Amino acid sequence: MYSVSVAYLLWFLSVFGMFGFHRFYIGKIGTGLLWVFTGGFFMFGSVYDFLTLPRQVEEANILAHYRRSLYNRDRLVGPPQRRAPGGIKGESLERVILKTAKENSGITSASEVALEGDIPLETAKKYLEKLVHDGFADIKVTKSGAIVYLFPELAGPGIHENLENF
Repeated sequence: MYSVSVAYLLWFLSVFGMFGFHRFYIGKIGTGLLWVFTGGFFMFGSVYDFLTLPRQVEEANILAHYRRSLYNRDRLVGPPQRRAPGGIKGESLERVILKTAKENSGITSASEVALEGDIPLETAKKYLEKLVHDGFADIKVTKSGAIVYLFPELAGPGIHENLENF
């Protein structure tokens, strides 16, 4: 978080804003360089900064918070790690589905896949239905009415009979 008092101190130390140290501090590198080469934009910019520095610091803090939220809560700036389409850091969606099914004795649902793969529910459902269409899974309805997908190769013993009690 940027501080207004530190920004004003840097404004003062940069010869009343002429060298733009305060602008570098709040992340305005381009205009900081402009201030260095033009003497605080011929001192007009320095006076402007003196009057508006609290608002500029507030905007810089909002932008920093936005970047932390958007990218990676631990880093201030930088792009997020690239994910495989619908997968967890390099895993394909198919692999996420199979891992989820294997952990649940061959049964999974669109909700579980969406959570595990960090993908939209509709995407998970469409891909699961494609696997059913291709013959790799079966659609089952549980006693409570939930739609689940059964992967026979990953199913535990007697899972077909016990699915009604699932």
